[in-house]
Amino acid sequence: MGRTANFSFTFLLFLLAIFATSAEARKSFACDPKNPATKTLPFCRTNLRTEDRVRDLIRRLTLQEKVKLLVNNAAAVPRLGIVEYEWWSEALHGVSNVGPGTKFGGEFPGATSFPQVVSDEARAMYNGGMGGLTYWSPNVNIFRDPRWGRGQETPGEDPMVAGEYAARYVRGLQGTDGGDRLKVAACCKHYTAYDLDNWSGVDRFHFNAKVSKQDIEDTFDIPFRSCVMEGKVASVMCSYNQVNGIPTCADPKLLRGTVRGAWRLNGYIVSDCDSVGVFYDNQHYTSTPEAAAADAIKAGLDLDCGPFLGVHTEKAIQGGLLKEAEIDNALFNTITVQMRLGMFDGEPSDHPYGNLGPKDVCTGPHQELALEAARQGIVLLKNRGPALPLSSRRHRPIAVIGPNSDVTLTMIGNYAGVACGYTTPLQGIRKYTRAIHQPGCADVACSDEAMFGGAVEAARQAEATIMVMGLDQSIEAEFRDRAGLLLPGRQQELISKVAAASKGPVVLVLMSGGPIDVSFAENDPKIGAILWAGYPGQAGGAAIADVLFGSHNPGGKLPMTWYPQEYLNNLPMTTMDMRSNPSRNYPGRTYRFYKGPVVYPFGHGMSYTSFAHAVSADAPTVVSVPVDGRHHHLYNDTAFSGGAVRVTHARCKGLSLSVGMDVKNTGSRDGSHTLLVFASPPGGGWAPHKQLVAFEKVRVAAGGQERVAVRIHVCKFLSVVDGAGIRRIPMGVHALHIGGVKHSVSLQAHVLGVIKS
Repeated sequence: MGRTANFSFTFLLFLLAIFATSAEARKSFACDPKNPATKTLPFCRTNLRTEDRVRDLIRRLTLQEKVKLLVNNAAAVPRLGIVEYEWWSEALHGVSNVGPGTKFGGEFPGATSFPQVVSDEARAMYNGGMGGLTYWSPNVNIFRDPRWGRGQETPGEDPMVAGEYAARYVRGLQGTDGGDRLKVAACCKHYTAYDLDNWSGVDRFHFNAKVSKQDIEDTFDIPFRSCVMEGKVASVMCSYNQVNGIPTCADPKLLRGTVRGAWRLNGYIVSDCDSVGVFYDNQHYTSTPEAAAADAIKAGLDLDCGPFLGVHTEKAIQGGLLKEAEIDNALFNTITVQMRLGMFDGEPSDHPYGNLGPKDVCTGPHQELALEAARQGIVLLKNRGPALPLSSRRHRPIAVIGPNSDVTLTMIGNYAGVACGYTTPLQGIRKYTRAIHQPGCADVACSDEAMFGGAVEAARQAEATIMVMGLDQSIEAEFRDRAGLLLPGRQQELISKVAAASKGPVVLVLMSGGPIDVSFAENDPKIGAILWAGYPGQAGGAAIADVLFGSHNPGGKLPMTWYPQEYLNNLPMTTMDMRSNPSRNYPGRTYRFYKGPVVYPFGHGMSYTSFAHAVSADAPTVVSVPVDGRHHHLYNDTAFSGGAVRVTHARCKGLSLSVGMDVKNTGSRDGSHTLLVFASPPGGGWAPHKQLVAFEKVRVAAGGQERVAVRIHVCKFLSVVDGAGIRRIPMGVHALHIGGVKHSVSLQAHVLGVIKS
């Protein structure tokens, strides 16, 4: 489950957005102060410790009542004053009505549709009786294969960015008040190695992802670890697929061992919807449904999205496959989250966020934030001439062409709700200048050329041409992976014909979640500029127009590599390996391991101004890495000529380096710039040839200069993972790359005396 529209590095500051105030109170979920039968019970007493309250409640439940609380549509317990609760709500880019826990209507006709982010609006809708408090967002899976239909929901292909995004998203959604209280409960999904929906006869319900320990540790686990350990997320969702032969929702090593054990999840683990039933019915992992229910709960699953555990768990206990105490453990985790949300604290109006209501949804500031987020998410891919920005005086009229030129729903992507309102690209452009509109194709499938003539004629008449093309949910979506990377149908033909007929500047605007091979447009001298807008939310059309006409100077960066179509020639989606294998002509995946030709590289993004970088230090940075003396004999036992230290043997706390960068705006316009800092380790054929280790955004006035201090945690970001899945820090010289600037960092092991524990 999940959703991400266009994500860029510049976008992260919005992930902490918190909103505003006032509402009608809904009836109490539990512990109604007007109910004399329950108000004095220990689980209703807010002065007691949360764990004591939870245990008191569980002790009072019958087995049948417990089983009915293991599913997303948890039943009421009337004798204890507890009403029913729907756990499943979605809110990755605004409150969504995809999950049954959220409804629109009455005082809540819609909610702000961002490219990303939601918090106060979710709480306001809960207070108004129209939503839940447990939102199964964000999707932090790595965008491993460019064909994946759900790649649009994710923050891209880089593990470091995905991890940072996960932690910030969760903190923004759950609230920043500190302590144990939650404003809204987030959920990071889908754990793990889930990035195939339906490709070439293989679907997610039957797919066994064969993943090495190396790839699990240095790619797939990173965003989830960050989500749990840094974001303090309240929930993790296990995925449909198997990993190395075991369904993720039935794997105790993944759930109990890693998520709850090593990462110390303070929250609940939920299945993707019907995935317990899937590993019984589709994967035939167990011989009976009772065994499936028992395996899931024993593995560490606390809540089933779907009816399976509610139907089969009691028989699993009666058959001796499961102990009631194991159900109690699961309920302890789910009820604790409800307690932290204040659901057992009586009147919702008494909660710190109890005054949020209808007037706090679709507010002016929220919609302005959606617009600004969309502006910052747009990536300028090409600007020859420069063709952009356009002039609202000189370029009049403008031909606006393409199947995505006047769309609404397309802009909010999948897992969407009901937007407050829309500004389409055509509407946005018309606020700047007069436009001649011709769609050119009936839809993005563009199956014929019946409408080409009108589009070509419009381009001949206009002083500039803007073509808004790309994809939509009919091409890429949940359970719909793409067959290739080219534009659908006859879009390319339309673009080339319109460009050839145009007498003024030609701009191609692309809406999509995944990359598109637009090499033809990059190489066409008639096409002066290309913009990627992703799925930019309700204000996407206004944001696109602001960039086209220069009201906003673009600064977004690509969160994924844009490959040529030929990249797919020897790349089955079912092959999970990240690293290349020349003996099989296997090219490898993402910028970290693929070295072949690209249409646009990861991190690409232009501006209407120009920036220059300089490292403030001339000499290499030298860092001493303290190594526990008990392990000094191991630090040269690797493939690196300078040796490498296991991260678990180094004293990592506080072990970081700082590199000062001067960023100068050498152009004539103010602009924002994102410093992307990559590191290349010293040798080691299995290591990434480079990986992102830091990014910082800086706004610089025209002709001005800003100093940026980039801090890099050595153990976390300068380490690599060997074939056994062990994270090590290579000693020797690491190269840092910032734009065209290179800086050396020398890591040297310093063996400490043996410290007795």
